[in-house]
Amino acid sequence: AAAGAAAIRPPTPPAEPPPPPQPRLGSATGLPLPRFAALGSNQVNLRVGPDLRYPIEWTYQRKDLPVQIVDEHQHWRRIRDSEGTEGWVQRPLLTSRRSFLVQGQERVLRRSPEEEAAPVARLRPGVVGRLRRCEAGSPWCEVQVADYRGWLRRSEIFGVTAEEEVK
Repeated sequence: AAAGAAAIRPPTPPAEPPPPPQPRLGSATGLPLPRFAALGSNQVNLRVGPDLRYPIEWTYQRKDLPVQIVDEHQHWRRIRDSEGTEGWVQRPLLTSRRSFLVQGQERVLRRSPEEEAAPVARLRPGVVGRLRRCEAGSPWCEVQVADYRGWLRRSEIFGVTAEEEVK
């Protein structure tokens, strides 16, 4: 009888949902991490650590290539590229100008943010362009490559997060 009585308990109230995670802030800038930037030069050395004494692991030779800043140390930024390679670069070698990299396969640049919209250009994987704007919650971003302007799906490019707003 005691075992049966123990099973009859009042329901416990549901636990409070956990608060949404707070974005991590960079120690040098106070800006959210991770965030996107672009290479500001055609010659950017990626180092193993945040100092000139660390060896160069890689040299990027593509101005405007989008990278994700994942950490900060004084005037150094730890970046991650579209292939997942990480390392340290000096802050002056980055720009806050937003760019994108076409990923996967050939993508169609559209006249408006609709799947049926007229094509403006076909962009091959590896093409780098300027990210003009992305509205929060929209699957589309307005972009520019040379003199061509149009719309691409966020999922087709590297350089913007799934929910991020770019103005």
